[in-house]
Amino acid sequence: MLKPAQGERRTLPGPAGSLEALIEAPAAELSGAPAAFGVICHPHPLYGGTLDNKVVWTLARAFQQLGAPTIRFNFRGIGASTGTHDEGRGEVADALAVIAHGRQRWPQAALWLGGFSFGGVVALRAAATAGPACLVTIAPGITKSDVSAVPRPACPWLIVQGEADDVVPAQLVTAWAHRLSPAPELLILPGAGHYFHGRINELRDTLVEFMRRTFPAP
Repeated sequence: MLKPAQGERRTLPGPAGSLEALIEAPAAELSGAPAAFGVICHPHPLYGGTLDNKVVWTLARAFQQLGAPTIRFNFRGIGASTGTHDEGRGEVADALAVIAHGRQRWPQAALWLGGFSFGGVVALRAAATAGPACLVTIAPGITKSDVSAVPRPACPWLIVQGEADDVVPAQLVTAWAHRLSPAPELLILPGAGHYFHGRINELRDTLVEFMRRTFPAP
């Protein structure tokens, strides 16, 4: 079993005021500066999404398992973050502000960017500006956000989708992913719903396997 990550609650400057963030270092840190750091975006704030969402936590843990510190944060208007919900526009700006903090803190580290549901779309939009080394989107909320004009990021990109998702149907995500060129890697978890109830460990293992294959250890 993984040891708990070492967490640090911080308030980061954002475009609409302050952003509540949780910065976590891997339980067993590698010597020297990290090779990468992760930023993870949470699901829809108007439907209970926060940085403490279990899928967001799982993505952070997967990154940490590979030696990368992570930043989870609350979008504007959620928790201790100031401002009000901005239908995805301002939330992309929030994500970019958090990424900028990570790059200032770990200037030599690559960016691993991820998000779940609404946060998956925010991460995809932010990738166009941020230029991450990889992108991981879990059940990206394409049914509520138009992503047709969003450019496909140049980096390796994994989409994880539950086959039984009743919020973001798997067939819609599959059709969208297949229209992209080059197509991102798409992994469908049989029988899994939108929130991956009872499948969190399998989800984490899937994420870790992709990251290890994409960024093999020296």
